[in-house]
Amino acid sequence: MKNYELYKVRPIRDLKDMLESSVKLFGEKAAFLSKPKGQADYVPITYKQYKLDVDAFGTALMSLGLKGGKIALIGENRYEWSISYLAVVNGTGVIVPLDKELPPNEIELLLARSKADAIIYSGNVREKVEILIDKDTSLRYFISMDAEEDNGNIMSFKLLLQKGHDLLKKGDRSFLDAEVDPEAMNMLLFTSGTTDTSKAVMLSHRNICENLMNMCAMVYIDEKDTFLSVLPIHHTYECTCGFLCQLYRGCTIAYCEGLRHIVKNLKESKATVMLGVPLLFESMYRQIMNQAIKAKGEKKVKFAIKLSNALRKINIDIRRKLFKQIHEALGGHIRLFISGAAAIDPQIAKGFRELGIKLIQGYGLTECAPIVAVNRDNYYKDEAAGLPLPCLQVEIDNPDEDGIGEIKCKGPCVMLGYYNDPEATAEVIRDGWFYTGDSGFIDKDGFVHITGRKKNVIITGNGKNVFPEEIETLLNRSLYIKESLVYGKGQSDGDTVICARIVPDKEKIEEDIKNNSAPGSTVDEIIEKEVKRINQSLVTYKHVKEFTIQDEEFIKTTTKKIKRHEELIKN
Repeated sequence: MKNYELYKVRPIRDLKDMLESSVKLFGEKAAFLSKPKGQADYVPITYKQYKLDVDAFGTALMSLGLKGGKIALIGENRYEWSISYLAVVNGTGVIVPLDKELPPNEIELLLARSKADAIIYSGNVREKVEILIDKDTSLRYFISMDAEEDNGNIMSFKLLLQKGHDLLKKGDRSFLDAEVDPEAMNMLLFTSGTTDTSKAVMLSHRNICENLMNMCAMVYIDEKDTFLSVLPIHHTYECTCGFLCQLYRGCTIAYCEGLRHIVKNLKESKATVMLGVPLLFESMYRQIMNQAIKAKGEKKVKFAIKLSNALRKINIDIRRKLFKQIHEALGGHIRLFISGAAAIDPQIAKGFRELGIKLIQGYGLTECAPIVAVNRDNYYKDEAAGLPLPCLQVEIDNPDEDGIGEIKCKGPCVMLGYYNDPEATAEVIRDGWFYTGDSGFIDKDGFVHITGRKKNVIITGNGKNVFPEEIETLLNRSLYIKESLVYGKGQSDGDTVICARIVPDKEKIEEDIKNNSAPGSTVDEIIEKEVKRINQSLVTYKHVKEFTIQDEEFIKTTTKKIKRHEELIKN
């Protein structure tokens, strides 16, 4: 294993300590770029102002008698969300972030499960939340980020924030002097799944801070970086890696206005780094390459890449000049993409790097706050999930002859347990080890590789294990397949055949048929040929024997993972 020195990071005890030290270091620098309602341009908010607002809102929440309470938070990525999060965890109580895409009945159920005392919400989810006002729930306060005035049971975030500033001026130190126990539960996070099957993960300040320090020791970011916040912030991946991490390192966070505004916001914010999921980066790469080929021609683009690669071997790097138009289309400042939540096609990572933009991926789970392993910016393998964080022990439990087994880890990032569910906790935490439920192996260089979810494995009639994710990855690399879902189907003779449901990329198929460059004349014929081609790269017992084609895309989580269980129930 290559011995690359870790980057220096400052020690932090808890998130209150983190914010205080960041303000001392970066006080007058922009912590956030936000677009207040009705404004076209980003407005900077300094670290100093952010801390004042956190302290004020925390003081106001304390004045409502919410000390030690559970406070739900739901809404889009925005400044008020970021104020609320640290105002709760830095002395008030326990934060319960919720997915804004959830239907009203699921929001109600998760609020009941968490026994939330208050909810802070944005105008975008107003109807989903305010129907609960007249219901018998544990909620005592409804705080609207967008209400200008208090109205009955609805409190205005704006007025509550102002009240907090007034209380601070009068000498109220209830929040400022509130002690934070770094080992206690301060975050309650629901994993993505159905409302009944989702787990409520209990995390502490120590869990998060250890993750921050160790993650930043492996991937370099600093106060010169601006991050575009794209992924849903309630999710621990974006929350830890795209919000708290940036505050720790002195970066600037620019809120994206929505997926269709990514390119515009990259330009406006001059973002240097962006977190995303494979689906987003794969889509971006294909669009970029299609536009480049249309503008310059396929031969010229391929020659430019070949020339650049050759020059890099003799330490001459002209990528940013050679592919200037591509960089300008992405705002002109992007240096790093970080992918997570699922495995990315290694060719996409390689493709971006050839254009002069580094793309690395990591692996994590909510239960680990969340990062377990990450590729370093100076030492990476595109096909691997990454190297374990320095603070974590990562091992393979009961490996088979190929070294594949369940990934388990131990260390300070591992959750306290599942809320009110000691049995579920005991199932996954045994002898201090957290059993991830993911299967994989560790190579000779120490990189962790994921082969699939243990619970998804298909066992064939002759006892062979097939991970559907492996086959889906190969299918999805086809230019003519948008997405796929692989599953096993039992036969009367006791065998199990590998089947797939496939969503074709009809736009690409129609385009290539029109240009006479498609490997067939119909959708069915083209997909059949693609399945046969992919089968040739697999051992026989992994061959897709049956497949169906559908137009409707699969049900997904907000991080664009297919909800496999819900989809397979349809079969």
